[in-house]
Amino acid sequence: MSKENATVEAGQHKKGLQNRHIQLIAIGGTIGTGLFMGAGNSINFAGPAILLVYAIIGFFMFVMMRAMGEMLYQDPSQHTFIAYMTKYLGNRVGFFARWSYWLTTIFFGMAELTAIAKYVQFWFPDMPNWLIQVIFLVVLMGVNLIAVSLFGEMEFWFSMIKVVAILALIVTGIMMAFGHFQTPVGTVSFMNVFHHFSLFPNGVGNFVNAFQMVMFAFVGMEFIGMTVAETDNPRKILPKAINQIPFRVLFFYLGALFVIMTIYPWRDIPAHKSPFVMVFELVGLKAAAAVINFVVLTAAASSFNSILFSSGRNFYSLAAESRAKFLQPFAKMSKRELPSKAIIFSALIMSGSALISSIPAISDAFVFVTSAATDLFLMIYVLVLVAYWQYRKSPDYMRDGFLMRAPRLFVPMAIVFFIFVYVTLFFNSSSVVPAIGATIWLVVFGLISYFQPKEAVLD
Repeated sequence: MSKENATVEAGQHKKGLQNRHIQLIAIGGTIGTGLFMGAGNSINFAGPAILLVYAIIGFFMFVMMRAMGEMLYQDPSQHTFIAYMTKYLGNRVGFFARWSYWLTTIFFGMAELTAIAKYVQFWFPDMPNWLIQVIFLVVLMGVNLIAVSLFGEMEFWFSMIKVVAILALIVTGIMMAFGHFQTPVGTVSFMNVFHHFSLFPNGVGNFVNAFQMVMFAFVGMEFIGMTVAETDNPRKILPKAINQIPFRVLFFYLGALFVIMTIYPWRDIPAHKSPFVMVFELVGLKAAAAVINFVVLTAAASSFNSILFSSGRNFYSLAAESRAKFLQPFAKMSKRELPSKAIIFSALIMSGSALISSIPAISDAFVFVTSAATDLFLMIYVLVLVAYWQYRKSPDYMRDGFLMRAPRLFVPMAIVFFIFVYVTLFFNSSSVVPAIGATIWLVVFGLISYFQPKEAVLD
């Protein structure tokens, strides 16, 4: 193998995750705070057609995950899917992807820490924002440093809380529909979803904009690819975890949204109030706001826990594939067989959010940077698919592995779709500036990566 396409063998992580951990983490990984808090806003954009938007995005995310899964199945020893970009697209692309993805997870983690503090202040309004962030950071960093099994157990219960909340919503909605429950805006009925149905109730522009809103509700789904490497039997567990993605999207997202629009006629759902809170208040749960706040707090904590897990392993991978001396200490495992130094370093960088949130001027800039970093996920997903295409042409291609169906059709479609979503960012006033920031990063850091000498990209 040429030096240009050389990769470093993955270090061996502690195999501490069980099948039940992976299955619940896989389910929880598809459910973010956007569903609990932002469903009303997305319904306002597209009406019942939001179901179509979720279904389309869910399908293409499944294509991307199948591509990633096929590569992971062939070589489950890799500690991060970013390694495949180095292996199949070259060190320059790998250099760009490693640093971009790690920085993206860092900013994403900062955003989740900020959200956690806001949710905690629902009960403790006088508690300093920075103190809440530091407490959660220390606790969850400790969880990641003790053992993979402890991380898995915490994620299991975090995911269980989200799943139970959605199941409660769906069961409640079905019972209300069959009982012809009366609300302040009418009778609960499945026909509420189809009443005055229109594919573009607020115009084609808002329908298209709904794609970018919903897209970022799915960000982080790729995390399941990293957890599988921490199991004793990844080739058995990986296909199950990935193949169930369509059913999870169908049930948890489409099911929840359908029930919400069954209870409330979709034109009467307020944009900036959680539909979950509204539903549970209707059935007499006085503490509905507090209950849903607890659910979104666990969702944010779960997301941050996963981000810390991911960023630590990505920085370990970055250090392991580099020859730079200052990175070498981060390429070592602890006695517990964990990338502890990489996790601690990533956590320390994320702790900057505590300072940022206390300075309004910087906080405004931080919102921009975080939004721009989130846009980079679309670039990473495109690179995953391009790397997969090169993998299919390589000697590594495993013809009896976990094969995607009709890749010649679906992979190009998925690449075009992710590019389409990125382009739509430039036609929305709230997303155009971050999109420009992400594009500047792509061009500037992309050129820096491209013009690096072949040997230097690993230095």
